[in-house]
Amino acid sequence: MDYDIVPSQRIVLVTGGSKGIGKAISRVFISEGDHVIVNHCNPVKNTEELIEEFSSLKGSFSIERADVTDYEQIKQMVDNIIKKHGKIDVLINNAGIIKDGYIMLMSAKDWNDVINVNLTGVFHCTKAVSEHMIGQKSGSIINIASLSGITGLPGQTNYSASKGGVIAFTMALSKEFAPFGINVNTVAPGIIETDIVNSLSEKKRNIYLEHIPLKRFGKPEEVASVVRFLASPEASYITGEVICVTGGLH
Repeated sequence: MDYDIVPSQRIVLVTGGSKGIGKAISRVFISEGDHVIVNHCNPVKNTEELIEEFSSLKGSFSIERADVTDYEQIKQMVDNIIKKHGKIDVLINNAGIIKDGYIMLMSAKDWNDVINVNLTGVFHCTKAVSEHMIGQKSGSIINIASLSGITGLPGQTNYSASKGGVIAFTMALSKEFAPFGINVNTVAPGIIETDIVNSLSEKKRNIYLEHIPLKRFGKPEEVASVVRFLASPEASYITGEVICVTGGLH
């Protein structure tokens, strides 16, 4: 699904933008009146529902399938966006997977899969848009990490390593891109009400809730609102930062 854009619209690319936190991020930018490219890898199960929901919002959108672990697919998608719209104003690297397990039981495939999507995927997407953003001397890149990338969690060595890598990547890249007027930041969510969290047993949910000072899980929209702020003119002097959205959990 695609719609004609108007010149004043920002062009926003959201990887993993069709569900969970990514869907909330896509929605908030479309609601702002932007044109959002909703990227996904696997077939979207709720395509019609997604189109109906997004079509009622102020902005416009298109849905693009490309695998973040495949640089050629990502480069082709980005080149097509530039050819059609002439620019990319905002990149949100949100695509991610979880394959938890204690390290003595973790397969090399589970390690590599998580690193390839969560970390190498961020590299691929950022590299693909970098030439265009440097050329236009403006842009905002927002990477979605996790509290796990700061504190580390048992059973998540692969996930923690990938998200910690995203944070370090952000800090280094912000210094590279600052001379070109490009801001690079990270949002690190805590425990957010997504399909994964909703599938937990009541016992596990209660254990997690005990450790969250606000005594509730976060909502995807609460992460999306921080992402929206970081991409706004009000955040123009913020770069190289990690914003935690955790309800006080540390």
